[in-house]
Amino acid sequence: MLEAKHTALIQEAGRRGDPHLAQLRLCFQLLSLSNAIDRDCASRLAPHGLSEGRFVVLFLLHGAGGTLPPHALAERAGVTRATISGLLDGLQRDGLLQRRNDAEDGRRLQIVLTARGKRLAADLFDQHTQWIGGLFNGLDSRQQMQLSLLLEKVWRHTDAAQETGT
Repeated sequence: MLEAKHTALIQEAGRRGDPHLAQLRLCFQLLSLSNAIDRDCASRLAPHGLSEGRFVVLFLLHGAGGTLPPHALAERAGVTRATISGLLDGLQRDGLLQRRNDAEDGRRLQIVLTARGKRLAADLFDQHTQWIGGLFNGLDSRQQMQLSLLLEKVWRHTDAAQETGT
């Protein structure tokens, strides 16, 4: 299950007699799993001409009833306004959304899903959530809860958790 680079690092840590070998293996197992899920996700979205970022924009728009201003999309997606502009450009080129002036304030833009964008967002969201759910089919509900609690405990020791206070 480990990627080659992680195996090499574990072997080197073992050669050096590192006392944290078991923890290194756990971390690298988690990273390898995360990378495998990311690759699988990318390969599932690619036939639709979507990256993960473009997919996120589609499902955020779909969940908001098909329309949001660009700044709200950027905030909800956790990306910069420059990044959201690039994502929107590509989705608009593909006919999945349109930019329209806000009815109340013509200076503001609203991003609106096209009918094709709505269909794709709905279909892919359902497929995507079923696929993700299937990743955990080997765990019963108690094991899933236990895994969640364990991951949360590990999270608390990350620098990111310390910075955000979570």
